Amino acid sequence: MNILLVGEYSRLHNSLKEGLEVLGHKAVIIGTGDYFKNYPVDIKLQRRFEKGFIKKIRVALFKVFHVDISSINMKRQVFKHKKSLIGYNVVQLINESPFNIQPKEEKEIFSFIKDNNKTCYLLCCGADHISVKYAHDRKFRYSILTPFLTGKVSKKVFEPVLKYLQEPFRQLHRYVHNTIQGVIASDMDYHLPMLGHDNYLGMIPNPINVDKINYIPLNVTDKIIIFHGINRHNYLKKGNDIFDEALKTISKKFGDKVEIIRTESLPYNEYIKIYDACHILLDQVYAYDQGYNALEAMAKGKVVFTGAEQEWLDHYNLEADTVAINALPDAEKIAEKLEWLILNPEKIIEISKNARAFIEREHHYVKIAERYLEVWNENS
Repeated sequence: MNILLVGEYSRLHNSLKEGLEVLGHKAVIIGTGDYFKNYPVDIKLQRRFEKGFIKKIRVALFKVFHVDISSINMKRQVFKHKKSLIGYNVVQLINESPFNIQPKEEKEIFSFIKDNNKTCYLLCCGADHISVKYAHDRKFRYSILTPFLTGKVSKKVFEPVLKYLQEPFRQLHRYVHNTIQGVIASDMDYHLPMLGHDNYLGMIPNPINVDKINYIPLNVTDKIIIFHGINRHNYLKKGNDIFDEALKTISKKFGDKVEIIRTESLPYNEYIKIYDACHILLDQVYAYDQGYNALEAMAKGKVVFTGAEQEWLDHYNLEADTVAINALPDAEKIAEKLEWLILNPEKIIEISKNARAFIEREHHYVKIAERYLEVWNENS
């Protein structure tokens, strides 16, 4: 089977591709690599007009003429590869707006892709119309929109998320959903909003290539190392400010027992290497389930503070604080969990082993690729 994977935000499509190839299939990824993260793709597209004076010109043109030269340029880049984008058994989009450009150009690209390939599927694994509306309607106890809904962050800062509620993106959403064979969610944060929708095909957990990620047995003999890697662009959206507040408490109370490593906006390859020495990794706050960074860290055996809500525990039949630590949007509670681990280092070793076993059991990239193939074949 030949598969075209459109877009890459988190290495999800790369790991899926690797699993599909183990099973004897061919997969091609087209995308930009997601800004500074620079994930590998087979057909590389470049984001242009994003910095400096040329960006100011782009913004001015859009305000006056409602024409986005960056989106037009991206469409032209895609269409230069037309011959490489046809004849696939399956096409899967990472998002309703996989190239993160204006809806008009996204629709034109998708129209070409759907007309020249057998079947199309959509992933719900990031901000899109359904998940953002669900969060905006406060159906989660807390969500990525919490900093906005509570007035911590301005509407302008949240524009990249809130845009999915605007009419042009609603139209794109309807167009894509009326054309594809179905939608697959990657974790509980997207599974819950999709429940009840006619074309929802269910949740398939994120694939993790455990053959490429070595488990690093933890040894707590000296200071406990805590890693806090920040994407400055999403600092408040991910709850990094809450982690920072908790770390101040821990630093004051246990400065002689912990070492805190804090980085900002590292490329993916640097990011995954720099936290190898840590025992505890602080991932994100406003989530019910783990994202890709958390899962890869868990595969390495890190104790990860991330989304691990009751819905996730129930789905996988787990006990709290045995595989990952649920990072609530409360600095005091996060500090209490950190203190518990610092005072009970044997728990760090126990959770580390459980985390790796969980990833191998529930997120193994070949097993996950098999599940995708089953869903694609059943719905084609």
